[in-house]
Amino acid sequence: MSKKRSKVKGKRSKVICSLLPIKKIFYVLPSIFFLPSAVFAQDSTTIPSPPAVRAVVNSNADGPVSADGQLTLREAIKVVNGTLTPDRLSSAEQAQIAPATGGGSTIEFNLPSGATTIELQSVLPDLAAPGLTVDGGTQPGYDPNTSATAEIEIPIPLVTITPAPEQEVFRGLTVVADNITIRGLNMYGFNAEPIKQQLGSALIYDGKADPATLTTPPGNIVIAHRNPPPDISQQKPPASSFPFRERDVPPQNIVIENNWLGITQDERVPDRLSAFGVYAFNTKGTIIRNNRISYHAGSAIITSVRAENTQVVQNIIVGNGIDGMPDALRFEGVVDNSQVLGNLICANDGAGVYLFKPQGDILVQNNKITYNGRRLRRAAVFVMGSDHKVLGNEIDHQAGPGVVVTAFPENNLGKRGVAKRNEIRNNKFSALEGLSIDLNSRRNLGVIDFQRGDGPNPKRNSSNRRKDTGNAAINAPRFTEKAFAPSGSSATITGKADKGSEGAINRLSDYQRGLEAIYQPGYGALTEPLTIVSAGEDGEFTAQVENVQPGDMISAIATDPKYGTSEPAVATKIGTLDTPPNVNVTPRIEPINPPQCVSRPIPPPTPPTPTPPPEIPPEPIQIQVPRNVHFALDKSFISDESAEVLDKVAGVLKQYPFIVIELQGHTDPRASNAYNQALGKRRALSTRNYLLRKGIAPERMTIRSFGESQRKVPGGTDVVDYARDRRTEIIFKDIRGIELEIIDQEQDLQIEGRR
Repeated sequence: MSKKRSKVKGKRSKVICSLLPIKKIFYVLPSIFFLPSAVFAQDSTTIPSPPAVRAVVNSNADGPVSADGQLTLREAIKVVNGTLTPDRLSSAEQAQIAPATGGGSTIEFNLPSGATTIELQSVLPDLAAPGLTVDGGTQPGYDPNTSATAEIEIPIPLVTITPAPEQEVFRGLTVVADNITIRGLNMYGFNAEPIKQQLGSALIYDGKADPATLTTPPGNIVIAHRNPPPDISQQKPPASSFPFRERDVPPQNIVIENNWLGITQDERVPDRLSAFGVYAFNTKGTIIRNNRISYHAGSAIITSVRAENTQVVQNIIVGNGIDGMPDALRFEGVVDNSQVLGNLICANDGAGVYLFKPQGDILVQNNKITYNGRRLRRAAVFVMGSDHKVLGNEIDHQAGPGVVVTAFPENNLGKRGVAKRNEIRNNKFSALEGLSIDLNSRRNLGVIDFQRGDGPNPKRNSSNRRKDTGNAAINAPRFTEKAFAPSGSSATITGKADKGSEGAINRLSDYQRGLEAIYQPGYGALTEPLTIVSAGEDGEFTAQVENVQPGDMISAIATDPKYGTSEPAVATKIGTLDTPPNVNVTPRIEPINPPQCVSRPIPPPTPPTPTPPPEIPPEPIQIQVPRNVHFALDKSFISDESAEVLDKVAGVLKQYPFIVIELQGHTDPRASNAYNQALGKRRALSTRNYLLRKGIAPERMTIRSFGESQRKVPGGTDVVDYARDRRTEIIFKDIRGIELEIIDQEQDLQIEGRR
């Protein structure tokens, strides 16, 4: 690294994103540093806004500007930016350019049928014309009324923008001006090879120290201010506001709608993953609505330094975080008055919504957040900071708690202190591995605590309770009895809570699955809000609950306007202590209906047909399926032989969509427990990602690592014994009507010292 580069990094650099490798790096540095080069703007000088024009792209080619017969996307962007005058183009290209009829410029599409994929040779120029609309919905044949999904209707795009084969293009579209709209496009494959550096052993890939950094955020769409000229020798980075200066005004009022990001037009996982879907690096008032955002290496949507008033509305966000930052939505920086409303957030590798040291408040409301935590067991909604609201969401099947509120930092527009006033109400939880609401204490600062929560807090009255626990340690309510006798279909519930708080009484659907134990007695998922009650000055409350029956399990949360919402109360029962509970006690590995994030739209009804005679139930089906694949010593990549095995597994999973699987990674014993636990996870992850590319939905797969703890031959020291240890076990679930013959295959056994 040069002396000048080292000096820049020595300043108080702003951390902006996690490293997202494309291929073979599975453990990554937690963050990268943004260097003050011209990573966003291609033009180093400010130019006056050109006249608004309508430019129609009629060629899917890409390359240098040339006066040929057709207008490319690159040329159209330069024309609307004013950096390319029409007189440099041919008459045929000039015919595709006309004065705009509206307020701003538009880029439209009229590509030939069968040639609607634009393969980029390099990064496109910035979108620098205020008021510009890039509209893939203008392509002939585009139907705004069609949708591939029933849950949220999002039109199927026809125009695809992706890097050309063998070309590294780290960004798709870069927005640097106000009032820009991007609509109706399909974009994927935008990532960057990391810059390799030897930085110690913080990043490990197959036993080798191989860290890497990126100097610019990659992704499909990046929104940022126009950066200074590329000659960084002429500038001094500021000490406290890096990388921003007074002239770095954030683009405002950006609209990103009706796009498919990270997913191919035929709904596959692309061979080359994009790093992020939308990267809001520096922006204000951005609206991201009605997009389908899937299969990114990192987050679907991520903010960095400034993203006030961001609205994430009615998007389908599925299967993101495959190779890097695992959380579907990650909010960081100044995000005051942002909203996450009405989205489907499903089968992402980490949290559904992750608020990391945000400045300002966020509203998370009316979202379906389900089956997340497929790779890392995290809370469905992870909250840092104060004054956030998590309201009216459906949160279920999470490999972790429902909502976790950390103790620190408050970080509310520059303030520091304990996080508080986070309001968590009217949500419906079920099938969690943790509390519905978990308030972290200062004493529990490990990664697991921050990601999953630290479990129930004890009742506290100490003078420091407001200083060291999320939501200022508001106490959970306590019921006066372990069981309350019903009167018909109602019951009177009494208890105590912090004085002046408002309590919400909830019916429980199932027992929680704890972090270690299958059940955590006394706690359950807050599935159905029943009634609201106020605690008096003495903290006592009385609630009348309706439509209950003996065996119903009841819990409660309390919300104080000054401190926020509490953890759930230890449950009470309707009936007597001997009454069996009306809850679903579900084991950790349970036969369930196959998870499904999205479904096809229901076609219009067809005329009734005569009822056929009843069918004779089919005989049970018997099939053979492998249950394991093997790995080389200290490796986690899929060999050609293992690929053949997994192809058979994928075939079975495609044939029987009700089967779900758990992938369990294992190692031989010749390393530390911690190293082997990590290596086992990489092997399970590698197996999962191979099946993803074979078309197996992410919601049908979870991963788990057992490291060296479950050897094939306990105590074995032969190289063959070690080779059998190095495996991923495939656990099949919900095998209804099928007799699977599980084969312990060894055709891919990789024995060290043998070819």
